[in-house]
Amino acid sequence: MNPKLTSICDICLQRGRKAEDFPNQTVEIFAKALLYSFVGKDGKDNNLNFLVATKQKRKEYESFIQDYDGNELAEQQLKRADFNTAVIASEDGTINFLPSQNLDFSENLKNMGLDVNFQLNEVDFIDRERVRAKYHYRCQYCGRRGHSVDHKDPVSLSHNNDFDNLILSCSECNRIKSNMPFKLFKHLNDQIPNINKKLVKYENTLSTLKEEFEQKRRELAAKAHLKGVVNDPELNAIRKQNKKLQDAIDSLQSDYGALRKLRENYFTTEWKLNQENKRNDII
Repeated sequence: MNPKLTSICDICLQRGRKAEDFPNQTVEIFAKALLYSFVGKDGKDNNLNFLVATKQKRKEYESFIQDYDGNELAEQQLKRADFNTAVIASEDGTINFLPSQNLDFSENLKNMGLDVNFQLNEVDFIDRERVRAKYHYRCQYCGRRGHSVDHKDPVSLSHNNDFDNLILSCSECNRIKSNMPFKLFKHLNDQIPNINKKLVKYENTLSTLKEEFEQKRRELAAKAHLKGVVNDPELNAIRKQNKKLQDAIDSLQSDYGALRKLRENYFTTEWKLNQENKRNDII
């Protein structure tokens, strides 16, 4: 089956417009490059009459549509055809509301008469504390200190808030994992045990050094207050010690940040490759 690209979007197609009546040089060139069929009118598209008159309004609709395309919870609960119907009604004035980039996606949906439940991942305070106590405030992925209660199977996929589906993670692992399936994230994480151990050592060492630095800083402030002077041999010696300690912290922090970034790139790349491997075409 030969894939086709149309000169107009799915919203205009849903309106009943015919792709054959409209030129679109960009899509036509793209289709030729991919050896796809192009459904549209031949010719230049310099003098287009936009359905939405102003550029600013078109930007508002474009941003709203992109929000829908990038939100799995919305896509699962709201059919594309129903979403398009609401956009069409807004464009035609049947719905007296224009999506705004200044409003949250949920507010725009509500004002468009669309219902999406964004609270599927609600876990009450007691259950969160139970999870934290169960895992002793340690991230179950990397081993660092953690307070983020994470869904093993992403709530956008499972809608499962049961205690067995909850695990503790640090905010960094929670963010990196995002909607990645638990089995895949765990498999990738199991490939880098030494990296995770290094992260724990970095965190512990930095915590110790920062605590020591703060203690010396307070000691310096107290002695300066008691002496009533700023320039003093004893105080200057403490300042030099603090400067060396701060340099060590900065150097270690830089190495720690580089390793964290490397680890994040590893997960991001593997996740993208996993998704790409499942696609049947390049569109």
